[in-house]
Amino acid sequence: MIRRPKEEPRLPFETKPLTINEVEIEEYIIPEDEKQAVLEQLYPFEGVPSLDEKQFDLHAGKIFRVGQFRVTREHGLNFLVSPFYEDGGGSVIDWLPPEAAQD
Repeated sequence: MIRRPKEEPRLPFETKPLTINEVEIEEYIIPEDEKQAVLEQLYPFEGVPSLDEKQFDLHAGKIFRVGQFRVTREHGLNFLVSPFYEDGGGSVIDWLPPEAAQD
C-alpha cells in the first residue's frame, strides 16, 4: 500500500503554470525579499543554508546559488526545487555541497 502525504497549505504567493514532461504543475512567484523565509519554512534538514551558498544539483550536474531555488505545487504539496528542475534537475533532497561536482 502506497501512503501519500496529506495535502499541505498553499503558500501565499501567486503561481504560474509550468509544464514538465507534458504534465502541467504550478510554480510559485516568490519575491526576492520573501525567499529567505520560504527557504526556512520548506528546507527539510537541519542547518538551513544561506541564499548566497552554493549547492550542486545531483540530477542536473550543475552548481547553483541557493537563492535561485524555486518552489512548485504538485499533487497538493509544495516542493523546494533547484533552478534546473524542468531540465531534469532535482528537489532539495538532491542538493549536495559543491565539492560533489568534482567527484
